[in-house]
Amino acid sequence: MVADKQFDIIIIGTGAGGGTLAYALAPLRKRILLLERGDYVPREKDNWNPRAVNVDGKYNTKEVWQDESGQPLHPHTNYYVGGNTKFYGAALFRLRKEDFGELRHHGGVSPTWPIAYEDLEPYYVKAENLYHVHGERGADPTEPFASGPYQYPPVSHEPRMQQLSDDFARLGLKPFHVPLGVQLDEKDPHASKCIRCETCDGFPCLVHAKSDAQVMCVDPALQFPGVKLLTNAYVERLETSPSGREVTSVVVRQNGASEKYSANIVVVSCGAINSAALLLRSANDKHPRGLANSSDVVGRHYMGHVNSVLMAISKCPNPTVFQKTLAVNDFYFGGKEWQYPMGHISFVGKLDGETLKAGAPAIAPHWTLQLMATHSIDFWLTSEDLPDPNNRVTVGRDGTVVLSYRPNNEEGHKRLIARLEQLMKQQTKCAVHGHDCHEGLFARNLFAGQRIPLAGVAHQNGTIRFGHDPKTSALDANCKAHDLDNLYVVDGSFFPSSGAVNPGLTIIANALRVADHLRKRLA
Repeated sequence: MVADKQFDIIIIGTGAGGGTLAYALAPLRKRILLLERGDYVPREKDNWNPRAVNVDGKYNTKEVWQDESGQPLHPHTNYYVGGNTKFYGAALFRLRKEDFGELRHHGGVSPTWPIAYEDLEPYYVKAENLYHVHGERGADPTEPFASGPYQYPPVSHEPRMQQLSDDFARLGLKPFHVPLGVQLDEKDPHASKCIRCETCDGFPCLVHAKSDAQVMCVDPALQFPGVKLLTNAYVERLETSPSGREVTSVVVRQNGASEKYSANIVVVSCGAINSAALLLRSANDKHPRGLANSSDVVGRHYMGHVNSVLMAISKCPNPTVFQKTLAVNDFYFGGKEWQYPMGHISFVGKLDGETLKAGAPAIAPHWTLQLMATHSIDFWLTSEDLPDPNNRVTVGRDGTVVLSYRPNNEEGHKRLIARLEQLMKQQTKCAVHGHDCHEGLFARNLFAGQRIPLAGVAHQNGTIRFGHDPKTSALDANCKAHDLDNLYVVDGSFFPSSGAVNPGLTIIANALRVADHLRKRLA
């Protein structure tokens, strides 16, 4: 336990939001307490063991949630210093400028944000620099205006990915390099922390070369004397003053013991699901529906994208090691044959036979799992799901997280898959197998079918939305709760809509924006 119980700021969670905020505020030399439910990821050989990580789920939480029918739900998430960035694929995209305004989809309307892209743009630049994002301006056809260049060059394609990029370009598309947060120096490999290994996406980095929140933000913040970190610290609830206008205590359980901490400012950054659950668990006489919930929106409008993992199998092998370098956004806002947004095409880390054992696609029997993985190109497709108040986080009487979600806006995603199928059938004639080299596009059934199911919560957002109207939002434009004077939320909860790219960079940029607001408040 930490001896001092009174702080200037308490930050609950050390992921992209909370970790970045701690880094930004640490130079103020205020008393800052970071609370993390888990501990540091152990540096051990299992970090690079595909079976341990992907099949056995060694680093996943053993916590059990429930779905809306009361059935057990085993979430694909983890609690460690650095949050889910310890396991993310380090793809750090900006939302498109249009994502901040009203967008009409086939399945409904994506709403306007209370801030414009221009408000967040300077912080996107700072976020990209802080997280060592490698990229190339101007190559992405949907990329919004940027006030500064990437400080690091794009990560190069390996030969098979370069061939695919060239084929896409030949077909009239504008493929581009994925903006990646890795500490890589391709000009001087011996000095590079990143070694371009096959265990990046979905794995903790054993050499601390992935730009995660622990490495880039939490550890540097802890170099300041006023910053303290308490791990294995589960926050049970927040307590308020008799007026209900401010949080007075943070109730923490650690190793079976309960302690209370207090601060002038309390920041919740537990991820969109757990942040909503914490506010709902903290209901009291002044806040009978949960903290910051006079609008009854806390927990509602949960979004996690419509995601698919698909494998393109060819007769020729794909020897790529670091696969996640290529993306296509030509269909992000639709196309000539479809006026509505479809989404984003990129890649997951290279699949292997061990990972596929959890559920292989049903294809020709001569394909063994390892052979299939050797010959696959492994796509990740993302489409926007829309905010539905009935897609929500609630808590049971015993505090169990209940996640209710029904997919929506699926037609655009189906069309995105169809477009990818067409593109793969038009690949360059193979010198060995001719045009018959491509065998087809198949679902990777690791998650059950081609879709990522309810338990896949890596892109969670939207449960504590911000806005100008306290009747329809929980937070104001600075991510402070409308109902409380000292409570902020800085993870993906604040999103009014999800866009169709990984939310990580937007969470980081927003944390830097909120940090500027808090500096003024603390001055």
